[in-house]
Amino acid sequence: MKRMLIIPVAIATVCSLTIKAQELPTKKETLKTLVSVNSYFIKKHEDPTLPSNTDRVRPSNIWTRGVYYEGLMELYRVYPQESYYKYAFDWAAFHDWKLRNGATTRNADDQCCGQTYIDLYNISPSSPEMIRSVKDCMNMLVNTPQVNDWTWIDAIQMAMPAFAKLGKLTGEDKYYNKMWDMYAYIRNTHGGNGLFNQKEGLWWRDQDFDPPYKEPNGENCYWSRGNGWVYAALVRVLNEIPQKEQHRTDYINDFKMMSRALKECQRKDGFWNVSLHDPTNFGGKETSGTSLFVYGMCWGIRNGILDRKEYLPVAVKAWNAMVKEAVHPDGFLGYVQGTGKEPKDGQPVTYDSVPNFEDYGVGCFLLAGVEMYKLKE
Repeated sequence: MKRMLIIPVAIATVCSLTIKAQELPTKKETLKTLVSVNSYFIKKHEDPTLPSNTDRVRPSNIWTRGVYYEGLMELYRVYPQESYYKYAFDWAAFHDWKLRNGATTRNADDQCCGQTYIDLYNISPSSPEMIRSVKDCMNMLVNTPQVNDWTWIDAIQMAMPAFAKLGKLTGEDKYYNKMWDMYAYIRNTHGGNGLFNQKEGLWWRDQDFDPPYKEPNGENCYWSRGNGWVYAALVRVLNEIPQKEQHRTDYINDFKMMSRALKECQRKDGFWNVSLHDPTNFGGKETSGTSLFVYGMCWGIRNGILDRKEYLPVAVKAWNAMVKEAVHPDGFLGYVQGTGKEPKDGQPVTYDSVPNFEDYGVGCFLLAGVEMYKLKE
């Protein structure tokens, strides 16, 4: 009998250790990390109006900075520091609340900043000018027949939430209808059969990576951050649209398919590789894609869409790995892949490497951390 007791005791011990390893960080710990990473970025970019100067000079309302402000606005919601609001407001006001290349642009990258303009307006709707440019641009898209503007999956995150936010703000279904038409096109039609492989639950970045293109190991090429953009976009859209919106279930189904696929290709250390199905192609830790997956999974758990027991260990393992292995003592964020469209771009990706743009990596990390913070509530 004594020997028989060893087995359940051992199992209980292992289970106890597993549960402990999967424990959520405290809200205080998570907030401290988020503030540190954000403070590093703001100290390095004290003037939010200055352009980005990498290989060439670009205005600071480009998509990379727009993604940063998405993260900052989420941080502001749980930790409402006046300096955060002012930093975002001064940036938007400097650009006269306009999109890069104006209200007639059809380029989703130009429209990304509009998400934060709408957020700032919702907090303090002092003037309709705050959303005039993004609203005019989205109305232009609504009122023209084209649905094929999104030819790369990053575009889904850059533009689709702006439609959803305007739909919620105005109560007009036309924004929901147009964004579905554009989403359905890139999902099902672009490049021949669409960019979403429903069999594997992941997205090709653009038609250049459709079959017969293969990774060195013979697998399909699924770029981590590209899939992260779609995953995050689905969260940001579902956050805005009504429960009875006609395509809400379609978005949720895609989100669940992606969640299952992403869970299966997580690295043992908690991160995801830049190439989701080929760890030999520039394999290694990568923070921006990992952050977006944590963001989505935490949101899905918190909203009852993903099973907590199944996905919480995945998300917590990833978050703890990033905090331990990517965040420097001064708040600098390591292992962020530079801009590009596939695994080989933006290399090297190391603890100390500085990507050509730091802003979007910080934004992705803030999105992830805020959702992790909310799970403790």
